[in-house]
Amino acid sequence: MASQDWIDKDFYSILGVSKDASQADIKKAYRKLARKYHPDQNAGDAAAEKKFKDITEANSVLSDPEEREQYDAIRAMGSGARFSAGAPGGGASGGASFEDLFGGMFGGGGGGRRTSYSTSGGAGFEDLFAQFGGQGGGTRFGTGAPGGFGGAGGYGGFQGPPAKGEDIHTTTTVPLRSAYNGTTVKLRRGNGQSTTVRVPQGVKDGQRLKVSGKGHSGPGGNGDLFVTIKVQDHPFFARDGQNVTVTVPVTVGEAALGATIEVPTLDGNHVNVRIPAGTSSGRRFRVKEKGFTSGGKTGNMIVTVQIDLPDTLDEKAQEAVTAFAEATESFEPRAGLSEKAAQ
Repeated sequence: MASQDWIDKDFYSILGVSKDASQADIKKAYRKLARKYHPDQNAGDAAAEKKFKDITEANSVLSDPEEREQYDAIRAMGSGARFSAGAPGGGASGGASFEDLFGGMFGGGGGGRRTSYSTSGGAGFEDLFAQFGGQGGGTRFGTGAPGGFGGAGGYGGFQGPPAKGEDIHTTTTVPLRSAYNGTTVKLRRGNGQSTTVRVPQGVKDGQRLKVSGKGHSGPGGNGDLFVTIKVQDHPFFARDGQNVTVTVPVTVGEAALGATIEVPTLDGNHVNVRIPAGTSSGRRFRVKEKGFTSGGKTGNMIVTVQIDLPDTLDEKAQEAVTAFAEATESFEPRAGLSEKAAQ
């Protein structure tokens, strides 16, 4: 909806763009000026506050193709067009008639059927604009001085809703354990204000959180705050979907003879995992419900064992390994390997 003072305001000059500027140019100009004059950056500066309101109003009109078209039309009429009171029946004498001025905007003119309006008899200006403003009798168009845009109402029926402030987008990093348990982070803005954001349990790397009303302020209310979460890698734990994965070293004896080993969990506790005799490197074991919880579901912890040997063997260890090798010489772990590779 057009404001009554559109005819007196040059929104293009306010944003510092030409009249044929693209929507991208308008958006770019607005963002640059909004950052410069935003109230958060100019606390107590009345001039900056007024400038911010002006550029916000200009952007709300010029960024909407329909409102921009209406604004351009009204500005063009303001360069000299005048209404003249017509005789009963819709005639006009002197200057441009009402249908000449508004025919193009509302579908008249161009050789088509024309409907005449006058200030005496028939429909008045306020009745006409009520049709386009969507409310009977609520929109007023003052007749003022003969041939002018007088009155207090003006184009009030065309005023659109005030624009909200811009959204804020930022990124923060949390440890893997904090993503597992859930946490809160405090984000500090350039003006010194801080916002506490709750990071939910089980948040994923790259997940975006929305905090309503914590963006930049504007005439139509505050924008929103969007926070992208980055999760730090951990030296022991890793994540695979909802599961926690770990790799645990075991000795030759534990793998060969079997053992029960203690494995740390991401919640700060430990679990006992039974390794059966004859376990090879790479075998995986599942510990139920020790994974990430989100969406009402909890994953598992997947434990992969890896046989680890000492860098050097003393004489006794060498003798034991030699004896083991002799005792298991019939075992051929690479049997059939060539056939598999040839497939």
